[in-house]
Amino acid sequence: MCIGCKACEVACKEWNQLPDDGFLFTGMSYDNTVELGASTWRHVSFIERPVPLAGQTSADSNFSWLMMSDVCKHCSSAGCLEACPTGAIVRTEFDSVFVQPDICNGCGYCVAGCPFGVIDRREDDGRAWKCTLCYDRLGDGQTPACAQACPTDSIMFGDLDELREKARGRVGELHEAGVTDAYLYGADEADQPGTGGLNAFFLLVDEPEVYNLPPEPLAPSKTAPGAWSSVAVAAGGLVLAIAGAMLTGRKQS
Repeated sequence: MCIGCKACEVACKEWNQLPDDGFLFTGMSYDNTVELGASTWRHVSFIERPVPLAGQTSADSNFSWLMMSDVCKHCSSAGCLEACPTGAIVRTEFDSVFVQPDICNGCGYCVAGCPFGVIDRREDDGRAWKCTLCYDRLGDGQTPACAQACPTDSIMFGDLDELREKARGRVGELHEAGVTDAYLYGADEADQPGTGGLNAFFLLVDEPEVYNLPPEPLAPSKTAPGAWSSVAVAAGGLVLAIAGAMLTGRKQS
């Protein structure tokens, strides 16, 4: 599990030559990056809870720290890709979602389209940026920099089916150890119908909202059928109202 060492954050910034986020005291424990953004493609969150972790038995276990290394989920139904009007965002041969900076015009539609708040625009040029899954490294047969740097194998890269099997095994181990709250977030498409499934999933021990993750993420395209149905119903109601008004007017005349 994640130990909060931030090796993944450092490796991501070093490999992708990302600028720092400012050396400011955030007041949020050891979290000095606060959130994912245009210059932070990996974010290790430190979540302090005034409750013990399930399975803790020590006398001073009225406190627990949750740590999670967050990143772009490279959704199967990616809201950012669907919203992009210029074709700047594409799906690669590795099934990852990639922003082409030379095509991005900075419109920001992708920012609104992402249900996870991952993608963001830089202040200097307005273009959108996010995790590329180290596309250049994958092309050379290497693993992403974050996974390469993780000392505990909390971050793993590989075939999704194999990773799901390993993750489920880890959940089983935690349950046997008494951490009965452990579960996988985003591992199965059935659990994430609003995104068509995630290509990056997480082992959590509390509700998604505690980790600043949406419980039911929804890509804009998934809401389109319902939106058009609402428009049709509203239009039908308007036609009936107009027809009723006309009939009433005729009777009065």
